[in-house]
This record gives sequence, C-alpha cells and structure tokens, in this order.
Amino acid sequence: MAKPEILDYTQNRELSWLRFNQRVLEEARDESVPLMERMKFVAIFTSNLDEFFMIRVGSLYDMAAVDNKKLDIRSGMTPEQQLDAIYRAVAPLYKERDKTYAEIKKQLQPYGVCGLDIRDLEQQEKKYVKKYFKEQILPVLSPQIVDANHPFPHLLNKEIYVVANLKMNGHDMTGIVPVPQYISDILYLPGHDIRYIRMEKVIMEYLELVFDKYEVSDKNYICVTRNADVSPDDEAFEDHEDFRFIMKETLHKRRRMAVVRLETAAPLGKEMEKYFCSRFKITPKCIFRTKMPMKLGFIFSIADKLPEPMKRALTYEPFTPQPSASLTDGSVMEQVKKKDVLLAYPYESMDPFLQLIREAASDPDVMTIKITIYRLAKKARLVEYLCAAAENGKEVTVLIELRARFDEQNNIEWSERMEEAGCRVIYGIEGYKVHSKICLVTYRNKNEIRYITQIGTGNYNEKTAKMYTDYSLMPSDQEIGEDAAVFFKNMSIGNLDGVYRHLIVSPTSLKQKVLALMDGEIAKGERGRIVMKMNSVTDMDFIRKTAEACQAGVRVDLLVRGICCILPGIPGRTENLRVTSIVGRYLEHPRVFVFGAGADAKVYIGSADMMTRNTEKRVEVACPVYDEGIRRRLMHDLKVMLSDNVKARQMDSDGTYRKKSQEGAPVNAQETFMREALSANRASAAAEKKEKRSLLARVFGAFWKKKK
Repeated sequence: MAKPEILDYTQNRELSWLRFNQRVLEEARDESVPLMERMKFVAIFTSNLDEFFMIRVGSLYDMAAVDNKKLDIRSGMTPEQQLDAIYRAVAPLYKERDKTYAEIKKQLQPYGVCGLDIRDLEQQEKKYVKKYFKEQILPVLSPQIVDANHPFPHLLNKEIYVVANLKMNGHDMTGIVPVPQYISDILYLPGHDIRYIRMEKVIMEYLELVFDKYEVSDKNYICVTRNADVSPDDEAFEDHEDFRFIMKETLHKRRRMAVVRLETAAPLGKEMEKYFCSRFKITPKCIFRTKMPMKLGFIFSIADKLPEPMKRALTYEPFTPQPSASLTDGSVMEQVKKKDVLLAYPYESMDPFLQLIREAASDPDVMTIKITIYRLAKKARLVEYLCAAAENGKEVTVLIELRARFDEQNNIEWSERMEEAGCRVIYGIEGYKVHSKICLVTYRNKNEIRYITQIGTGNYNEKTAKMYTDYSLMPSDQEIGEDAAVFFKNMSIGNLDGVYRHLIVSPTSLKQKVLALMDGEIAKGERGRIVMKMNSVTDMDFIRKTAEACQAGVRVDLLVRGICCILPGIPGRTENLRVTSIVGRYLEHPRVFVFGAGADAKVYIGSADMMTRNTEKRVEVACPVYDEGIRRRLMHDLKVMLSDNVKARQMDSDGTYRKKSQEGAPVNAQETFMREALSANRASAAAEKKEKRSLLARVFGAFWKKKK
C-alpha cells in the first residue's frame, strides 16, 4: 500500500486542538477578564481536556491496536507517535493550568472566596468539619479493601476515589473509597464569606475513621479517564427494531472502556505507580499529577452564590439577549411570511423562533412542523411547543440524533417524551449522523401550500443560545421551503442522494458546491476573495483547494475557532492565507461562507465545518442568503471579527498563535456586537414609539376633523 502524500502546509489535528485549548487557558490568564470568569475558563479548559482524552486519545488507542503503521495524512505520524506527541504536549499544559488556578484562587481570597485545606481551618472549623464528616459523610461511604478476597473494583470514568495503603497483622493491601456522586463536591464552612473545602479532602483527612482497624499510609485521591469513543454503528444490533435500545447499550458499554489517563493529587510512590499501571494497563506517561481540583463544576455554583455587589466585581457585566430589531411586536409567523429574518445569538434572543413554533402549534392553517434536533437543553420550551402542536392535531416530525456525543441520554429521554405526545420521531440514517439545523412549517393559504423555513448554524438549545454565538435564518423564499420539504421527505425514507435547487446538503452536494464556488474565485485570480468562518478545518480536499486558491492569488481568510490543519504563510503554498481564531466571553460557533466581494458575493450559512466527518459522514445543510440587508450584516460581522485585535489570535506558519498587535483603537468583536444589539434595539423601540405616536395623532386628527 502506497504511503499517503504528506503536504508541507498541514499539521496534526490533535496537536492543533491542544493549541486551541491553550488559547482557552490564555483567557484564564488574561487580567482584563473578571476573576470568577477567569476561573470558569480554567473549568472549561479542564472539561475540554477531559473530552479530548475520552474521544481523541481513546480513538488513537483503538487505531494503534488495529493498525499502528497507519499514517496520519496531515503529519505522517503513526497512532503511537501521535499519542507520544500528545502526552508530551499535555504535560506543560497541566503545569500552566495548576499555576493559573493557584494565582486566581489567591486573588479571590480578599473577596472572601476561599478554597481551603484542613490545615488552613480554625480550631472551631475543624471541629465542625469532623462532626459533619461523622454524621453526614461516613454513614454513606462505600469503602473497599483490595486483597485476595476483595477484587479491585471498577472505577467509573471521571469520578474521584480516595486511596491509601493499608496494613493489618503484617498484611499490606489497598483501600479505596469512592467520593459519592450524590453528595456535594464541596463543604461550605459557616460564616458570611464563601469559604469551602472539597469533599475528597475531607474524606482523605479522616480516612483513619473509615479504615479504623488498619494502619493507613500514602493517602491520595485519583481519577481515571476512560476511552468513550464508542460508535453505535459498530454494534451488532442490526436485528433490533428500536434504535433507543442500541444507544442505551452503547452508553452502558462506554462506562467500562479502557483507561487512557490517570490523574493523581500527590505523586505516586514507585510501588503504587507500578500497581496502578498494572491494574489499568497503562504506562507511566499516562499518569498526570494535578495540584488543582480534578472536577471544577462547583465553580459555577460558587459564582451563583456570590452576593450581588461582589458578583458585579468578579463576573462579566450581565448581558440580556436583545429582541430582534428586524421584528416588531405581534405575530412572528406573519412577519416571516413577508420578509427574511436573521437572528444572531446570543446578542439577540432565541425567543422569536420559539414564538414561531408556539404560534404554529395552535394556528388552524398549519398542517405540519418538521425539525432536526441534535442537542437540547435539559429544560426545553421547544419540546413543549412541539408536543402541544402534536396534541393539537398537527403532524409533527422530529428527526432527533441519538448519537450526539455526551447528549445521548438527554436525547433518548426527550425522544420518549415527544413520542408519547404524538410526535413522529425518527433517528436519522445508519452510518450518518444528522447534524443539520433545519425546521419547516407547512401551512395552507387558501388553496395553496406555503412554507416557513428556518436554517441555523447552531443547536435548538435554549441554554447555549445565551452562551454560543450563532445565526438563525428564516428566509421567506418559497423555493427554499420546497427544498426543505424534499429534504425531510428524503430523511424519512433514508435517501441521501436528494437534489435541491438552493440548499446544499452533505454528504452529497455540500463539499462539491463549496469547492466549485472556490474554483469560481480561483478563476478570478488576484480579484478573487474567500472568507469562511467555522469551528474546525481538517478536510483534505478543502485544504488542497485553499492552497490552490492562495497560489492563484486569491486572498483567503479563515476564521477558525478550534482545529485548523492548514498552515498559513508557507512560501509558494499558502502565502495568501490568514487564519484567525477568536476566544472570548462567548463560544464562537457560526458557519458562514462568503465567495467573492461586494454585491456579487455568494453568501451561505449552515451547520457544517470543513471536516471530513461533516462533509462525508454527516447530514449537514447550508443555505444561500439572498436578502441584501442580511448579506450586508453578515459581511459586516465578518469584517469586525477580522478586525478584532483584543480577543483574536493569528496563526503563524508553524501552527502556533500570537495575539494580534493593537494598531489603532482596540476592537473586541463580541463587545462590538453586544453594543450594536443594544443600540439597534433602542433605535427600533424609538421608531416603534414614534410610529405609535404618529398613528395616534392621525386617529385623533381624523376624529377632531370629523367632529368639526
């Protein structure tokens, strides 16, 4: 088998991802960011890294076991070489994270937010903690010894266990105590300040009371990370009729997958290290010591507990998503029938879209509502409205993706709820995740069938719509609605080869259309222009076409938040390419593609990144933007993001990132969009008030004229 051609302008995707997460950690070190927000960035970095080990590192272990000679086409490395490179790259990130956490924790102390060790407590506080442990914690612990009669227990993924060496009657053994999942991660101490101690530290301090018959030494606490890269498509359940059963079995299997990382609070002795390596079938390179908490979810509850004056000092100034300036009070359905509407989250509220579904649920002219769902909030008004529509006799079709990573259980529960209400629930197509964000309302207008369509760049998740930047387009074009109707019909019958007039859909037409549009810019040479915003770039066909465009003189700007496997500035290859990443208060999430400049530019928004998994193994939908006002707005947004010199970082030719130099006035794109949303809403409210006054004047004028 021939070796793949390794290009000189590409880099390994895993190392590129680690550089993205390093940018998240840099936000935690940014002193212009409020302290509790900086601590949240540490938590986000940690959560990201956990998922990276569970999925990407887990996947590489699987690949190494099957074919360790298979080369990564972007870097030429084998799976084993990639794993070695990852472990080398992660080690300094742990040190940087520990240092960052310690600095922020110290700076929070003057505000009365104090994470403590037992040794830091006053005598009365120690008595309080010990009493609490004896009365509330000790009775619910499930300690275990490991010896000939007590086998080593299965340690759950990302749960914390207190461990120690035990000795009794000359016999050595290991003691293990799970930190219960159903108790709080931290114990708040009495008083006005927010002073707390983590539960694993409390258990470790009083471990002698747990193993009271033993001599206890080498106390520590540990946490294992397991491979979670389980695909239901790999499972042999072809004969089972209910895909929900398959997903439940998949989730059960994930709990018992191989260990890919072991975290410890204190250094392990040689014997203990050898013992755990043997138990978990890992090598010492998989063991990481962390001086900070292994789980940081409690940070968010502490932020909620802050008194209001302190919250203002330690967190971002609150921002409420604004009403859309392009919509007035009244029926959303009636307005989107007449004009195209674009919502920009979180600067604008998701409420108009939810109101649209609520109105459709009770509108006597509405016949069907169809929607694809990938991720939902734990509490979802959208589901309430869809269920209400079904109960009102509408035909409601919900294509819900049960394979949305780490949201599988949530989606299973929602699918059951909607099915009970009478919705028709389908699960997509075998071998292809349905990642598109598209909704279609069909209604009757006299004797005519009409459509209201919505295409988004992000999920129908009411929680993340306040934290992620995304676009939601509701075009009035009926031909787009007809395409959407064909799309849902194709999904219902498992047809991936649909033909559409306006929508571009993977896996059949999206990549091909994007490459063709790029060819159109290549034909223009130096007059060509490509600007694309997305989350990740790994697709080799797209990467090669981008290099081809650069070599033809086309100026190419890629706004890529995360993984980007193409390197800019490589002589003779990608000299006309600029790669920008923005990491800020909100998670950048939209996918926007612009080919050309000015009035002739072709503009699309959609759900797909330029990753092979999106372009070839997922169902994605992108939609052209025809409305001139919306096109101008999208191009304005891209221009502002490319001008960002506060939160933007630019990639160098070696794959590293640097902050852009602040030439001229500072530009923070996200703050700019917040200000614009507030300003647009004030202007809209003023115009509406003026219109009402004018209407009243006309009414009273007519009244007095008639009276005279």
